[in-house]
Formats: sequence, C-alpha cells, structure tokens
Amino acid sequence: MLYDVFNGDADGLCALHQLRLAHPAESVLVTGVKRDIALLKRVDAVAGDEVVALDIAVEKNIDALNGLLAKGVKVTWFDHHNPGELPAHAGFTATIDTAADVCTSLLVDRHLGGAQRVWAVVAAFGDNLHAAARAAAAPLQLDDARLEQLRELGECLNYNGYGDALEDLHFPPAELYRRLHPHSDPFAFMHEAPEFATLRDGYAADMANARAVTALETRAGGAVYVLPDAAWARRVSGVYANDLASAHPTRAHALLTRSPRGHYVVSVRAPLANKSGADELCKRFPTGGGRKAAAGINVLPEGDIPAFVAAFFEAYPG
Repeated sequence: MLYDVFNGDADGLCALHQLRLAHPAESVLVTGVKRDIALLKRVDAVAGDEVVALDIAVEKNIDALNGLLAKGVKVTWFDHHNPGELPAHAGFTATIDTAADVCTSLLVDRHLGGAQRVWAVVAAFGDNLHAAARAAAAPLQLDDARLEQLRELGECLNYNGYGDALEDLHFPPAELYRRLHPHSDPFAFMHEAPEFATLRDGYAADMANARAVTALETRAGGAVYVLPDAAWARRVSGVYANDLASAHPTRAHALLTRSPRGHYVVSVRAPLANKSGADELCKRFPTGGGRKAAAGINVLPEGDIPAFVAAFFEAYPG
C-alpha cells in the first residue's frame, strides 16, 4: 500500500501532482487544511508499505515517523521547513532544504530533473516566491501573460488551503487534487475546470473584504492586522499576508484571525527584502513554527495579543 501525505496548500498539491505525473501510482491520500501538518499519525501502514510525505515538517511528525519506520514502512520525505533532528534509518530518505527561496515543489522538480517544471512554477508563485518562480520558469520560455496566469493559479490553489476546518474551504484538498490531477497542462485546467472559476471568484471576493480592514498598528518595520471570526477571513489570511508582503517589500506583516474556538490564528510574513526571522518569532509562542520568510501560530490566546505585537515589532523594528 502506498500513502501520499501532503500539505493542502499549493505547494503540497503541486509537489504531489508532479510526482504522480512522472510516476503514476494508486495511493491513499492523506491531507487537510494548510495548518494541519501533523498528518503522519493518520497513516495506518504496515511492514512493506510505503509513505511519501510532502511539504509537512518532520519535527511535527517525528513520533509517528519513528513508529512507522520501526514497523518496516519505507518513508520518503520532501520538505522546506525546519525538520529538527532527522532519524537515521535505512528506510528513511529525506530531501530537505530550508532556504528562504525554496519550496517543496521546487525540491520535487530537482528530483524529477524538471520533468513537470511548469507545476513547480505554479507552486512557487503560490508560496509567494515570485523571483524563484520566474527563475524556474526561464527554460520554459513563457511570455509575461502566461506567467501571470500561472501566478493566478498558484495563488488560487494556495488560497483554497486556508481555513480553520475543511468546512471553511471551497474544496477539501484531497478532492481538489483529484480534480487537478487529470490535467498535465495548467492552462488547460484553468480553461476547462469549473473548480478554477470557483476559486478565482472566491479569492476576489474574500480579498476585497480583507482590504477593507484597517491595520491594528503600523510602524516603520511592519504592520499588524486583526481579521474577524468569519469563513472569508480564515480563507484569505495567508494569501492576504502574501499580498501585503508583495505590496510593501521592506515591511513585515502579521495577520491575526479569530477562530470560532475563541483564540487567534497568526500568519507572519518577513519583509521580502530580508526573508528572515518569521520562524524564530513564531517559535517564541506555543504552537508556533514555519519558515524564515513565512511562519505562523496555530493557537494564540486573546490575552497574548499584546505580547505578540510587542515581540513582532521587536523582531521587525524597521
């Protein structure tokens, strides 16, 4: 039995899509909303089975990983998050690069020798790695209009992954992958698939709502926004943070979105001019983590907001 375990955002979707276009196989899909990354505990594999993990941190899955390896399950891992200490086991193979201009789909692209490069470009745009996306796309010789279409697709796929629960999303990520996978050509998917039109229209409406929100506090080094307890806010939090980062490349940004459970979910983007510090900032709080350029906190109690805002502006004074 083969299990494909992947993050529900654009990077996870496109990483798996590349792999299965190059190496078709029937598999059990294990995924969830973007922040649901402790996915390996859902895998009920036995000796002789194989697991491929994409765009989820080893550190957040280490106990389940060690358990699978002890049972004789082969595990292959591609990721760009801080992994913590990696297991030394014959059944474990890892391709991990935490550089700020790398995403998991670009690592899969390296592994495949560029065989499905266009989907790595889609993922890099979705992960707000615009320079890396354009660099990867150079051999494809796409004009600016085509690149803009790939950017829109990447952002829409990424947008679909954000939410407090699957009910917030337009499509469960496993379902979106199944609808995406028959299309080897991203331009055909955009032209033919009704799912893309749904995501494009939803993205536009949710971003309009987000742009109407005034910042809680703005200083030279960054800005903090608080979004309400609403499905649109949960869907748009990550992509709006990317949008703000692109609009103000010398400034850091934090979006705090109220969860139905009463706490806040935090998305942090380091300045594009200096992609560092987001992971260290978020790790100062329980449930925090991520990458140097983009990180988050899954559960921030309302009473901890002042402490977070102070830490944010300490990390990014400008």
